Amino acid sequence: MRERAIRIGDFSGYLGDRFSAVDEVLAGDPVDVLIGDYLAEITLAALSVRYRRDPARGYVEYFVDQLRPHLATLAERGVKVVTNAGGFHPAALASALRELIAAEGVALRVAHVEGDNVLDRLAAYQQAGHRLENLDSGAALTEWDADPMAANAYLGGWGIAEALAGGADIVVCGRVTDASLTAGPAAWWHGWGREDWDALAGAVLAGHIIECGPHATGGNFSGFTRVPGMLVPGFPIAEIDAAGDSVITKHAHDGGTVTTDTVTAQIVYEIQGPAYLNPDVTVHLDEVALELDGPDRVRVSGTTGSPPPPTTKVAVFGQLGHQVVNTVFVTGLDVDAKVDLLRAQIGRDVPEGVTDLDITRIGTAAADPSTQWDATVGLRVMATAAEKAPLERFDAAARLGSLYLQSVPGYFHDGGAGLTSTPRPRIDYWPALLPMSEVPHRVVLADGSVVDVKPPVRTEPVAPQPAHPEPGKPATTGGTRSAPLGLLAHARSGDKGGNSNVGVWVSDDRAWPWLREALSTEALRELMPECADLPVVRHEFPNLRAVHFVLRGLLGTGGSSNLRVDQVGKAVGEYLRAKHVTIPVELLPGEGGNHVAD
Repeated sequence: MRERAIRIGDFSGYLGDRFSAVDEVLAGDPVDVLIGDYLAEITLAALSVRYRRDPARGYVEYFVDQLRPHLATLAERGVKVVTNAGGFHPAALASALRELIAAEGVALRVAHVEGDNVLDRLAAYQQAGHRLENLDSGAALTEWDADPMAANAYLGGWGIAEALAGGADIVVCGRVTDASLTAGPAAWWHGWGREDWDALAGAVLAGHIIECGPHATGGNFSGFTRVPGMLVPGFPIAEIDAAGDSVITKHAHDGGTVTTDTVTAQIVYEIQGPAYLNPDVTVHLDEVALELDGPDRVRVSGTTGSPPPPTTKVAVFGQLGHQVVNTVFVTGLDVDAKVDLLRAQIGRDVPEGVTDLDITRIGTAAADPSTQWDATVGLRVMATAAEKAPLERFDAAARLGSLYLQSVPGYFHDGGAGLTSTPRPRIDYWPALLPMSEVPHRVVLADGSVVDVKPPVRTEPVAPQPAHPEPGKPATTGGTRSAPLGLLAHARSGDKGGNSNVGVWVSDDRAWPWLREALSTEALRELMPECADLPVVRHEFPNLRAVHFVLRGLLGTGGSSNLRVDQVGKAVGEYLRAKHVTIPVELLPGEGGNHVAD
């Protein structure tokens, strides 16, 4: 056990984050552990395809190249690296790293964590009576139309802690939870026990805040216009003390900023409510408090924990069919009539077997356009089918390309991108539940020895999320004006399977009573007609001055298979901020109040 806080720095928020991040963070402020998160839910499905084509693959190969120039520096400084870049085959990535380290002549030990890949166990699980029920619908996996191609259970952080305690310098994981990349090192550093619930909960929250990299330093932040250095926002650091409280900061020389707002943005991102479930602990966010601790330093406290549920999530992916997507454009006047005719022409004589033909209009033409592009509206055309043949008969490229002389004026496609008729796989997502006792959580150390990680001894059944009463009608004593919600409020949205979530908050205590009353569930439905017939769950976070919504089913059954253009709901928050609401004049910037969305 160490007395000082552990400093954990992030260098990747997803597969595709900027390659230079390892260079940047090792040139920055000192850290004890570097973590790299590469696995969005759909990423494992893509990596599994590579793994099935070549059993030696299935991991994030460029991670090796990211680390290659810095092996000697890591050894010299004693900096640990923990990553889920192992993807579908962590053993193969660990082996590739060991070969590289040996060739470089550096003294670094590599361990890997495995057991999350349960694809080959699905049939046995079902025969043993496990329904692998869908988290959203409750249906059993046997009711799914798709053929599973990937199935990965979410592991906690204790395997990582065991690997570090066993002398590992680099720990390669597959599908551990994103926050476990931080919680595991913190538990190892501070010598926590399996039932140090509050400390574990605080570390999980710190991990949730930094897991998406620049998300915590100004990236994807609705106040981005006031963030310094937004050209290249830096990566965050979490300083986690022995009690589990943390300070979120960043490398001093990097762009971006850390404020209570940038941290709040990440706290409300991709959660299901105040109870945040993790395989090691249930995190309770109700009393989380944020305070400035200096420039670019935010202290996070008030997190509490309780035993985790007996089950963990299993991300199952399977091919549902095929799809073809193209985008064409219309320009100028009579856009509604043009779109109507195009819909009819594109949808004429659709071959049998095409299950969906979704034509989405994107944008609105300006009334008096300054440029041609101000007068242009996109039409995204998506066709789906269970088999390739109907889409090949549909021949989207020929169908869309044939309309130039027989359809509307001002119709065109992007000549630089072209049109396609080639079907691509359509992947569906099934978030299942499985008892943690059924998941083989193992650590393979550098010497080949294996450590089995036991499931939690104490668990508690999943309790319903806390229920918060709907507010009354907003009460105002002064004048009001209709204005965009975003003049006063920040928002961030994301996805959890087929559900989108959006958190909305204000920076100023004076505006919180108004926001709480203005954003009832009924008001949300009025602002977002897309949610009129969907179940909507509402929560409040008074300490964060935030209202949080879960929009169940907005994303169909998941981002990889729904028909929306914004497939994973990343723009829902900004859409909501653009909506006009009735705001007290005293709160509006320039009209008696300050601009509180800072």
